[in-house]
Amino acid sequence: MTARKTPAKSEESWDDFWAEVSRGRTETIRGVEVQVPTDMPLIVERRVEELQNSSRLEDIQELLGLLFGADVLDQWLEAGMGLREFQVVMTWGLAHASGNPLTHREALDLVEQGAGAGKQLAPKGPNRAARRSQSAAGGGRSKRTSSASTATARKRSPA
Repeated sequence: MTARKTPAKSEESWDDFWAEVSRGRTETIRGVEVQVPTDMPLIVERRVEELQNSSRLEDIQELLGLLFGADVLDQWLEAGMGLREFQVVMTWGLAHASGNPLTHREALDLVEQGAGAGKQLAPKGPNRAARRSQSAAGGGRSKRTSSASTATARKRSPA
């Protein structure tokens, strides 16, 4: 068994190391150069869940800032970005950040299928609680029936 080397003082810090390995490419979206996300900041997942029913512009700006950098939304809005385009960009960015890169076309296809991200600004239907109450009111899942009440009685043949 060999002894571990102790790191020399000249070795780079974690921050320097991670900045080097996570350096990715940039993409120009609506005239704004952004870093293509290569990792999902842990806070993003939590904030997406917390803000999923929010349509506040400040909340959207916060999420975009975590993914693409501060003030990106303002620049995209000034450049004329539309809702559908925003949804495609968010789908594309979140896919890259989570390690499952998509092409722009694949992101568009997901949005058109209703499976894309970035729906925070989209018109909303009933929220989760309302959907659950509708489901419970008629046609929702029912409790499992016990096997005792559905089993057939065995008939014994006279022997």
